[in-house]
Amino acid sequence: QVQLVESGGGLVQAGGSLRLSCEVHGNIFRINAMGWYRQAPGKQRELVATISSSSSTTYADSVKGRFTISRDNAKNTLYLQMNSLKPEDTAVYYCNAEIMFPGRRYSYWGQGTQVTVSS
Repeated sequence: QVQLVESGGGLVQAGGSLRLSCEVHGNIFRINAMGWYRQAPGKQRELVATISSSSSTTYADSVKGRFTISRDNAKNTLYLQMNSLKPEDTAVYYCNAEIMFPGRRYSYWGQGTQVTVSS
């Protein structure tokens, strides 16, 4: 069984920083791409950032220059460093991982962590 466990969310003032972590637990063959998504109240879930197995990254325009996605393959952990936070960054943040098994692959989601940015 595979589990993604997120941590690091919380309440922060505008302009502040937070670092999210997502640990992948379980009997894993290999982790391919990983990503962070977020969902604000009343809105659809949106992509924040992705990182490939070779650490190539992509970002939503709204977070470019402020957020940094990274991964530690030895620890099966994904990170999101969020700087210069804005009230519009308030959302539940979810991590996602594409995990390989012999002959198949599945997409897994974390349970979400709340990020609230006050003005």
